[in-house]
Amino acid sequence: MAKQTGESTSGTEAAQGVDTTSGDSFRVDKFTATAHRIGPTDRALLHELTVGVFWPHRWRDLDVFISLGEGYLAVDEIGRAMGSAMCFKAGGDFAMLGMMVTAPRLQTMGTGRWLLRRVMDDCPGCDMRLSATRQGYRLYKDAGFITLGTIWQHQGVTRPIHLPDPVAGVSLRALEPDDGVAIRQLDTQAYGAERTRTIDCMLDLSDGVVAQVAGQIRGFALRRRFGRGWVIGPLVAEDEGTAMMLAAELIQRSEGEFVRLDTPVEGEAFGAFLAAAGMGAYDTVTEMYMGEQRRPLNGTRMFALAAHSLG
Repeated sequence: MAKQTGESTSGTEAAQGVDTTSGDSFRVDKFTATAHRIGPTDRALLHELTVGVFWPHRWRDLDVFISLGEGYLAVDEIGRAMGSAMCFKAGGDFAMLGMMVTAPRLQTMGTGRWLLRRVMDDCPGCDMRLSATRQGYRLYKDAGFITLGTIWQHQGVTRPIHLPDPVAGVSLRALEPDDGVAIRQLDTQAYGAERTRTIDCMLDLSDGVVAQVAGQIRGFALRRRFGRGWVIGPLVAEDEGTAMMLAAELIQRSEGEFVRLDTPVEGEAFGAFLAAAGMGAYDTVTEMYMGEQRRPLNGTRMFALAAHSLG
């Protein structure tokens, strides 16, 4: 999987002929671009954008994002994709921003800044969070986002693993259809907002495993097809040991296949366990927020994201 790239900005946008003040159209260099609401028919153009910045998304992955979010796609006068930006709302007062991609030839001309402002305007009064690539970090910092921490992208072809030491009192079992209520509650606690549509979608697409203590579900991990192979996430647990137990079960199911896991938790043992399974740390992005910081950093928390764009 190639390293992810994103939006870069320049302080000389005005000198480069950028007009970002008009409604649904704006001027970029010699081009007039228009932005419209993203819909299912935009999948091919979104794929064109992601391929251009070496993101691994397949069409099936883009279909998921389009179904769960809302946002804008900018095209030039002959219909070429110029950029995209989306938001994934949860609980009425929270939004995860994602799928913010700008065509490489336009990454210093203000396209990303204009689209970011458009999608932020659609989230009035919301706390917001996003995953910033190195190229996009300054854009989001200038917009007022605050750094929370690092997200480590672990990936690779998995190999046979040594199972982690069991956590006293914790048992694992396969995910069952009746587990949905408990999974949603745990995800809301770890994510910081209720995202029922997203979790229902993840459950439909995934297999998984739950961690129980005295018969009560206290953690879970989901696995679905994504990019070149599989992605593990979301993964919610109370501690690093339980997170490793959950991840190990799904890594074993995918032995010899390409697997990815994105974690916002700086856990030495967790990272070493993933690396030993063939999933070394490949890249990082920066987790940023605006408004209230709502993701718990201790206790029941997110050990693996559903996706950079979904959190």
